[in-house]
Amino acid sequence: MNMLRTMLLMGLLTVLLLLAGGAMGGKSGMTTALVIAGVMNFISYWFSDKIVLAMYGAREVSEAESPQLFGIVRQLALQGGLPMPKVYLMESETPNAFATGRNPEHAAVAATTGIIRILTREELMGVMAHELTHVRNRDILIGSIAATIAGAITYLAHMAQWGALFGGGRERDEEGGGVLELVVMAIVAPLAAMLIQMAISRSREYGADKGGAEISGNPLHLANALKKLETANRQIPMAQATQATAHMFIVSPLSGGAFSNLFSTHPPMAERVRRLEAMASGRRN
Repeated sequence: MNMLRTMLLMGLLTVLLLLAGGAMGGKSGMTTALVIAGVMNFISYWFSDKIVLAMYGAREVSEAESPQLFGIVRQLALQGGLPMPKVYLMESETPNAFATGRNPEHAAVAATTGIIRILTREELMGVMAHELTHVRNRDILIGSIAATIAGAITYLAHMAQWGALFGGGRERDEEGGGVLELVVMAIVAPLAAMLIQMAISRSREYGADKGGAEISGNPLHLANALKKLETANRQIPMAQATQATAHMFIVSPLSGGAFSNLFSTHPPMAERVRRLEAMASGRRN
């Protein structure tokens, strides 16, 4: 069901991209939109993992350098039937983790020094199992494509703003929309793209929580870890975190109040914990 919902949302995102391109320049605008999305997705597919790891100063570690983290990832990869990913460590007091890579054979998991410090071994297993589930489900690729299409829509919306400002729509009645259509697209398209991207991300997070609990063997370990991480990330938000990459982390690394949480790429923490606790209750029964 989660995958079906994701595919439907990705379809909506693609339709929105085509509509944005059409508003800018009719059929030629749609073609331009597809080319932009294709180039951005190509770059994302091949290089997004290297870019985000470098952005957060993550360094690859061996078992000798980080025996606990490396050993946990190796054990969980075996339990989940996955190739051993590369293991990265980020020097940050903010406790968090993410996975990246275009497929299970070219994957990496990264954790901060802060998360290793505050979680028990069992809780850390739950977190890394969550990240490995993202790898298994190819959520990283799905999220990257969604983010790049949303970025292309936003770029086209900015172009539409300039087009409306300088009256570009007056001469485009046959090929594209007029000024009013450009204005509507400039306002509505980025907001709609953000909401769809957020829905895709939230759906994949629920799936990773479930899969992580199954691989690690105890849903309560992940539930307890999530509660700790939410509290700690509110107290110590990650300084270098950006809105564009926040969806990759197990909990949002950004600071913000209730209003910003409405537009978060992560599901409400209370609901994530509730689902995991329900899994644990069902397992015991």
